[in-house]
Amino acid sequence: MKELTNAGRRQLLISTGSIAAMAGLAGVARADLGKPDPGAGGSAAKPMPGYASWKDADSMIVHSANTIETRRTAFGNGVITPTNRLFVRNNVAPPTDASMVKEPDSWTLEVSGVAKPRSFTVAELKTLGLAAVPMVLQCSGNGRAWFPHKPSGTQWTVGAAGCVIFTGVPVKALLEAVGGMADGMVYMTSTGGEAIPQGLDPNTLRVERSVPISAIEDAILAWEINGEALPLAHGGPLRIIVPGYTGVNSIKYIKHLAFTKEQSPAKIQQTSYRWSPVGEKSSASHDSIWELPVKSWINYPSDPEQTVAAGRVQISGIAMGGMTAAKSIEVSVNGGKDWKKAEFVGPDLGKYAWREFVFSADLAAGTHELACRATNEAGDTQPEARRENNRGYINNSWRDHMVVVKVA
Repeated sequence: MKELTNAGRRQLLISTGSIAAMAGLAGVARADLGKPDPGAGGSAAKPMPGYASWKDADSMIVHSANTIETRRTAFGNGVITPTNRLFVRNNVAPPTDASMVKEPDSWTLEVSGVAKPRSFTVAELKTLGLAAVPMVLQCSGNGRAWFPHKPSGTQWTVGAAGCVIFTGVPVKALLEAVGGMADGMVYMTSTGGEAIPQGLDPNTLRVERSVPISAIEDAILAWEINGEALPLAHGGPLRIIVPGYTGVNSIKYIKHLAFTKEQSPAKIQQTSYRWSPVGEKSSASHDSIWELPVKSWINYPSDPEQTVAAGRVQISGIAMGGMTAAKSIEVSVNGGKDWKKAEFVGPDLGKYAWREFVFSADLAAGTHELACRATNEAGDTQPEARRENNRGYINNSWRDHMVVVKVA
């Protein structure tokens, strides 16, 4: 199977102090099965689940107990997404034992496929090293709502994404402590700590993902997000973080980190999150969903119910490069007929983080189609068309993300 490579990867391990200064469900249930949820309008408001009750409810769209989206109008103008506005996505219901995040240092991680296999508590991991990684965390299905064949799963628009700072120990430092990888290993495989009911085949529900070994370069085992202890809703007490890859590859509640010759046998690896054609059931013969592409969207103005005053308007949004930094950003006020360069504003937190941009435009009364497209350092430009696929993954179409605003 063709694998994605990480071109031009360089280490981005920023000290936690300087960056941070800037910035109860029972049972097991698949969150991405069944009919699509209603659109992001949120007309039928659903209650915030208990494990995420601390979220800013006015900034969120609750699609289900396991899928909670950030409203497009709630991202604000800061580079870092506040944790209480960050989206939530679980493939199965999170653990019900909230006490696991009250004493995070006692959480245990098993490490195998190395010269000296052993287990570590989080307290022990904290003695091995420290790194902070500013990065875009984005669900593979972000933008699914615009696929015309209406793939099953949560109908995310832009809100299954955020830019956050994870802090923890570099996987490379962990490998040094265990004598390195065993010979012939090809993948890093992470297993989540969600409970699997007795009598079920664990591979049907186990949240376990494999990524290419090259991903370890900037990967960390994180116990902190945005300067605070990692909450249960975001994978606390310990989560593997794979910068540049889609969120499903950053396994929550990680209990086992293995270096393996083969990809995980779990369903979520073998037949889910694959690039399968529309109408074709995915299988291991299709490429896996791993790396994020270049992408951008406008956050202001974007509210269809808000009329914008005619005259000078500051059009703003975010741009991400995926595996390399966002290099430039263009904006169109006429649906992509003409493009003009916009400017990045605010701090540059590294290649995995997104950049804020602004474009000053004089908008006359009427209706305007506002679009943006980014180009990354690798020379990839955000395309007009989405890449069609059966499950509606990795939508970075600038046309789909375009907004129509009324000016008066």
